[in-house]
Amino acid sequence: MVDRSFADLSLAALYDTLNPWGPGDDFYLGLVMSAESVLDVGCGTGRLLRQARADGHRGRLVGLDPAAAMLVQARQRGTGVEWVLGDLLTRGWGGRFDLAVMTGHAFQVLVRDEELRAALRAVCDALRVGGRFVFETRNPGARAWEVWTPDRVREATDDDGRVVRVWHEVEGPVVGDRVTFAETFDCDDWQAPVVSRTTLRFLAPDALDAFLHEAGFTVVERYGDWGREPLTPTSPEIITVAARAA
Repeated sequence: MVDRSFADLSLAALYDTLNPWGPGDDFYLGLVMSAESVLDVGCGTGRLLRQARADGHRGRLVGLDPAAAMLVQARQRGTGVEWVLGDLLTRGWGGRFDLAVMTGHAFQVLVRDEELRAALRAVCDALRVGGRFVFETRNPGARAWEVWTPDRVREATDDDGRVVRVWHEVEGPVVGDRVTFAETFDCDDWQAPVVSRTTLRFLAPDALDAFLHEAGFTVVERYGDWGREPLTPTSPEIITVAARAA
């Protein structure tokens, strides 16, 4: 599940360029390769599952995303994966998966309590008993939003060779555990920039665990970074491995 900006087909093609493969992808790929059946919630361009299939995964791989433009990219770039348009409530999965993952900080777009509860219940329902749900969320203690400033501009080249500039800016005060920011895409050949506004939720570990327990999960592992270091108050990530309870 990616920022709503990437619902646009031309911007979706830039997603992997702006977000190159990194340690987080390696972390998730190892988990996927060791599971027989995998559901990637908010799969985006499908990079993770495409790589798993290319590396020899022979089980069932399903990518789910609500953005049609992202699934266009997924279908064009890889075969052997089931691509499903929609969200977790699109269908009942009936305990068919050994592993569900939610990468790219997609968990943080679940802002409202009931939205979060419904998503977690759906993930739990999709897993067999003992199946794992693995995801990451930014640690609020690291205050990542403080560096989301317009002077930090990234550039990417689109399919037509044009340079697209991207930057972020927090809008308004931080309200509780929610941060709203604008993501701006600009190119010299465009008539005007494309601006997307998103609110993310930065849950602390205790609050996160309460939601997971309520949905039927037990936290079995937790890390503060992709090197599997223990979580500290200022670790950049809260990486959670949760199991569906009996």
